[in-house]
Amino acid sequence: MKQLPIPVLLQPNMAVPLEVIVTSDSSSQLWNTTVFDLHSGSSLISYRGGNSTSRTLTVLRGEFLLSAQLGKNFINAWEIQRKDQLQQKIVCPGVVTCITASPNGLFLAAGVNEAIYLWEVASGKLMSILTRHYQDVTCLKFTDDSSHFVSAGKDNLALVWSLSRLIQLDSNHTPEPCHVLSRHSLPITDLHCGLMGVQARIATASLDQTVKVWELSSGELLLSILFDVEIMSVTFDPCEYFLFCGGSDGNIFQVSLCSQSLSRDKSFQADHSGNQVFKGHRNQVTCLSVSMDGSLLLSGSHDETVRLWDIQSKQSIRCLTHKGPVTNAFIMAAPANMFVPDSRPAVPLPRFSRHVQTSEANSGVSEEVCVRLGLYTQEEERSYLEKAERLNSLMNAVTDKSVFRDGENTKVRVAELEEEVQTLKKINKDLYDFSRELLAKPT
Repeated sequence: MKQLPIPVLLQPNMAVPLEVIVTSDSSSQLWNTTVFDLHSGSSLISYRGGNSTSRTLTVLRGEFLLSAQLGKNFINAWEIQRKDQLQQKIVCPGVVTCITASPNGLFLAAGVNEAIYLWEVASGKLMSILTRHYQDVTCLKFTDDSSHFVSAGKDNLALVWSLSRLIQLDSNHTPEPCHVLSRHSLPITDLHCGLMGVQARIATASLDQTVKVWELSSGELLLSILFDVEIMSVTFDPCEYFLFCGGSDGNIFQVSLCSQSLSRDKSFQADHSGNQVFKGHRNQVTCLSVSMDGSLLLSGSHDETVRLWDIQSKQSIRCLTHKGPVTNAFIMAAPANMFVPDSRPAVPLPRFSRHVQTSEANSGVSEEVCVRLGLYTQEEERSYLEKAERLNSLMNAVTDKSVFRDGENTKVRVAELEEEVQTLKKINKDLYDFSRELLAKPT
């Protein structure tokens, strides 16, 4: 029988790890998701309840762990420090195929069959349902600045979406992606977004035995690499010197992105210029992740193991055995609350809506207050007269409430405001006179 790592409780004198490994498999015999120490391999926390579909395990705001039940229409949510208790289940209108949360914690996106559902986390409001894919969505990823996200599916397409456009879009208009990446000939199996926000590069892997690298801002194809096998997973290292591709034969291919002879279309060949092969898995590699310092590579496979590799030597330094095919495996910075049992999320999860225009919000007085960042708000431009009246009311408030303790400062501020009001009134009058003369001028 395979030996499984025994969970370890962190003692007060034990150092909290900076990075952890998070994994799940399809069997769920003992637990849904397990957290391991990156450097020792010891099991730290196990989350119980159901299992996790591939590409659905994600951390929200560093306070909640989310994953979709295999073949079901709901998302499981745990408070990240309460491993034994499901916080809630988010019911969706269909089978959930992939999930991602924006790095700033404001939005949650899920693939439900061929549609993408986008929620605002603070209120649980369903912001948009995107139906641009023609077959099931296989993966979703946000950029590191949370401004865009990329979706890919079995229809061979990868779509780049602007979050601000989707939020500000009128409900009568159909949402459209910024770019359609359509150079794959078979379903896309995985994608990865690099760093630098809108200047990031995107890597997509496909059953057509290619990995393609794109520029997010323009949608331009930068590089296409042909392999001898189907590619099931892909990732960059943090500096984007190398591209790592997991094959259906169990091999992991390292592609150098700094080669001087790199053309846009090439076939992979192992050489001494950085193109190498990691050998150790006996079945397809479905998950890849690189540590923050770029020295360690994590891989998950259908051979029921998760391996940790030293990138420089290409040697497997640790093997974590699971009870079934690995569905999710990644390295992340350890959230602050993960090892503090008494901590609680700053804001609880709301009830997530299943309809874009829900009547739930109008049925009664809401007890929740939703605060949105200015980036996502729209405000009509005020006229000069409105601004003048606003300044006048502020001036009166200053005088009445004695906001400034020093009376002399108050008088100076009032004088400044009065002068600004007169200036704005004069500008408004000049604009009015000019408009009147322009309209009265004979044609």
